[in-house]
Amino acid sequence: MFKNGPEYNERLARPFVPPTITLKELHDAVPKHLLQKDPLRSTGYVLRDVFFCLLFFAFGASIERLVSSSFGGFVPLSAPWQVSLARTTLWLVYWWWQGIAFASFFCIAHELGHGTLYHSRWANNILGFLLDTFVLAPFFAWKASHNAHHKAVNSVERDENYVPHLRSHYNLPPKERASTADYAEVLEETPLFTMIRMFVMQAMGWWLYLTCNKLGSKMYPKGTNHFSPYSALFKKEQRMGIFISDVGLIGMMSLLYLFARSFGWKALVMYYIIPYMLCNHWYRPPLNTYCTVMITFLHHSDPTIPHYRREEWSFLRGAAATVDRPTLGWIGRFFFHNVAHDHVAHHFFSHVPFYNQPAVTEAIRRVLGEHYNYDSTNTFYALYRSFTECVFIEDEGSIVFYKNKWGDAARVVADGAVAAIKEARWRQEKQDDLSDTEPDCE
Repeated sequence: MFKNGPEYNERLARPFVPPTITLKELHDAVPKHLLQKDPLRSTGYVLRDVFFCLLFFAFGASIERLVSSSFGGFVPLSAPWQVSLARTTLWLVYWWWQGIAFASFFCIAHELGHGTLYHSRWANNILGFLLDTFVLAPFFAWKASHNAHHKAVNSVERDENYVPHLRSHYNLPPKERASTADYAEVLEETPLFTMIRMFVMQAMGWWLYLTCNKLGSKMYPKGTNHFSPYSALFKKEQRMGIFISDVGLIGMMSLLYLFARSFGWKALVMYYIIPYMLCNHWYRPPLNTYCTVMITFLHHSDPTIPHYRREEWSFLRGAAATVDRPTLGWIGRFFFHNVAHDHVAHHFFSHVPFYNQPAVTEAIRRVLGEHYNYDSTNTFYALYRSFTECVFIEDEGSIVFYKNKWGDAARVVADGAVAAIKEARWRQEKQDDLSDTEPDCE
């Protein structure tokens, strides 16, 4: 269970060669019917998510009645410890599944933010706003920065989030002079402390990202956040949407306050706050190398996946530099709407509905070949592995890999690969060209 998947080990053993296939080759491989939206089917998925959320709320509301009645007399609970055990078990079940349901709201709002479910921009925006607001996510602000992330994924200079820290961030000596003691002084910690940081930051990371732009693009000034309509993150025409997002969050927080006043703060914590924190664990952006959430962090943070600087980045290379993972198996497929299982396809075809992404994955993986990244490693182990291995990147280098706390990279660029590709006249604009002209590289 707690070991690397075979796909990960295969990448470790293979020096990295940047992909030279073209975006047009990928687009030509995908049947055109997969690009179409089905509004009726989309509505079914939205209603399904709402139904399960309401079902879990109903289950939570029945817990005390089930315990006090000994499950309708079917399970005698005579001793106090039996009552406590039954109550605790039922609340744990509720928190797990409601946290999953809350995450499903964020996942399908993510799809709505890309405009993939309906032909109507109004339908995508209104439903996305309502679902995101319920889980305290600023829909229009997140939509703006997330779509910008898609345009520059894994670009060291331009990506909106998941931007690695540099060696210089930790004031480490140059790699030629750095010793084991230098790394240990700055980066070493006990496994227990690592686990505590992971637990704490899973809960706090989302709001620190929103309020402080932690691990956001370094091209923005201090004070950049997702709540000010005048933030450097947003264009002038996006300001009204940011204001609407803020109003929605204030409204939702007011409803939660009224709920607490009517039913008690304990009820608010039990029914909403704990599932909300679990939702943040599953699917929210990271705030820095040590402040992560599971799904989105693992999309782009892996010791075997490269980051590119300007001279070697292209849209295709950036989109290919992500990883598909079978997170939570059928639960992830069902509730998270393929967001982890088919994330590579999503980055190449972010306008395609999530229910068509499995077929898109099958089509493009044949073209990508060894550049299709999949990892069957247990997701919780992969989280710990990336959390401890993806510490920083070098300040120089056109293609860089994460290094661990000892200054070691798990993977390197193959000798002479970049020079050979340039000799074959590789160019970014040719690789990303979707026209019918013949490319200069294979």
